[in-house]
Amino acid sequence: MKVGLYFGSFNPIHHGHLIIANYMLQNSDLDQIWLVVSPQNPFKQSASLLSAYNRFNLVQLAVEAEPKLKASDIEFKLPQPSYTVNTLAYLQEKYPTHQFAIIMGSDSFENLAKWKNYEFILHHYPIFVYRRPGHDVVNNFKEGTITILDAPLLQISATHIRNCIRQGKSIRYLVPDKVLEEIQQNRYYL
Repeated sequence: MKVGLYFGSFNPIHHGHLIIANYMLQNSDLDQIWLVVSPQNPFKQSASLLSAYNRFNLVQLAVEAEPKLKASDIEFKLPQPSYTVNTLAYLQEKYPTHQFAIIMGSDSFENLAKWKNYEFILHHYPIFVYRRPGHDVVNNFKEGTITILDAPLLQISATHIRNCIRQGKSIRYLVPDKVLEEIQQNRYYL
């Protein structure tokens, strides 16, 4: 099975994430997309992060009706901060018959050379890059399987959603209904 790993804080997950995941399924040879909830991204501040388990629960709610999308808490079991190369090694050991690929935005792709053991990742794992506004895809790597896709993008960000919640504005249509209900019921991000 070919599995695309879509890493993120998902703070919270929103329709933009789901559109990208679905687009990758429809326009690649991937059989499934695992949305890997990162407990602590080494490149991000954790001040505004909802707890990892609450974010994972929101992702589960968002994808529960989609058999080819799966919420993954695999990085919860690994040392923090989370490094993609360590996660890949763990997954390859746990699922030896699976082939893994990485899904990332062009903004993350710009920083790939700063990742721990990025050469190993490039050499062993295909990378699917979706364009993000203001971040052209410049591939300066001499090796690796890098596929660039123009996924439809919505101008939605988790930061915008959190700000709307704090300001008492509606986030309906920005997140799946079950995610909205869970956020409202638990008063997340207030």
